[in-house]
Amino acid sequence: MQKNMAVIHVFVHLTFDFGLRIWQKGRAEGWLIGVNDPSPYGYDRADAYGCRVVYSDSPIETRWERAFRFRIKSLLGVDLVHAWRNRKQIYESDIVWTHTELEYVAVLLLFRLLFWKRRPKLIGQTIWLFDQWSSWSAFRRFAFTRLIPELDLLTVLSPENLKTARALFPHTRSEFVPFGINTDKMTPPKDGEIHDPIRLLSIGNDVHRDWPILIQAVTALPDCHLKIISTKLNPQAVRDHPNIEVIKIHSSPELSYLFDWADFVLLALKPNLHASGITVLEEAAVFGKTVICSDTGGLKAYFSDEEVCFVPPCDSAEIQKAIRKLAGDDRRRSDLARRAQAKMAKGQLNAQSYARRHVELSRELLGRPPLSDVSNAMHVEGSSKVE
Repeated sequence: MQKNMAVIHVFVHLTFDFGLRIWQKGRAEGWLIGVNDPSPYGYDRADAYGCRVVYSDSPIETRWERAFRFRIKSLLGVDLVHAWRNRKQIYESDIVWTHTELEYVAVLLLFRLLFWKRRPKLIGQTIWLFDQWSSWSAFRRFAFTRLIPELDLLTVLSPENLKTARALFPHTRSEFVPFGINTDKMTPPKDGEIHDPIRLLSIGNDVHRDWPILIQAVTALPDCHLKIISTKLNPQAVRDHPNIEVIKIHSSPELSYLFDWADFVLLALKPNLHASGITVLEEAAVFGKTVICSDTGGLKAYFSDEEVCFVPPCDSAEIQKAIRKLAGDDRRRSDLARRAQAKMAKGQLNAQSYARRHVELSRELLGRPPLSDVSNAMHVEGSSKVE
């Protein structure tokens, strides 16, 4: 293979206890809940584009090892011990990908500790950092301000986060990389009338879920029944609301059943920068469900008004109005679900496109030819061998 077509060695540094081994175990046993890829976040799909992907590993710790790691983590705010344990694989890679800011800051600290070693390139995906930035201490902001410019590339999942990244770190390259999930199996939207009472489903543990507004909206609609799947919302919050229940699930089959049960999905969100709710929005599309969603967090970079019923954030009356409108319009409800699923099916928002974009950016950082050029070269080389 020619040098410009050489395999790119990618190391994916994930949070402790969330590498490939644990991910596959959870998926096989059903407790890794969601529309999940066979590999963490679908990064293994980069193999199709000339990469060899290796993931961080988490050893079984003794009580003292765990206590030491937690002590260092509490002092630094990031898991440096976890990065240190994976240093061999990190330094053997051409490029490191991380899924959140906590992992890439740990890797950057590792680079500083081992400053004499040749460091691989580093793509640092940022999710919650800029939503939390103003609430941090001056010292912590200072520390991150010194480290983040050492990234080779800062990526975000929302154009709103991108604006903030470029304002705070104008000299650090930053890019919007749309997140995508596994679309290998999709459930076609169902036509026809909805149930009585209307079945509503809401999912999420993110801090930007606006549960009070959602509860207020549905409480005023006695002909609706809302099921909320969340480990963060106390069931006592809906104790006096007979048409709302908070439930916990323990497997992906349970989640599939509830998507099938629902007439449509509700996502009430507080203003945010990181596209809160995007995973559930995409999962709903995969299951063929219409979604009513707060217009915040840059979600319209993923779906338009022709694919999702967007409503203003922090407005229970608008949620009520949208529920009533969709409940009485079978065609509109079906059209929204079909268009959202069609967009996922086109490959613009799935795990494959997410992995491909990482490969494209990695090739650019490493000075390799664009992916399209390599694909063409491999096709020509393969054809000549056949002849």
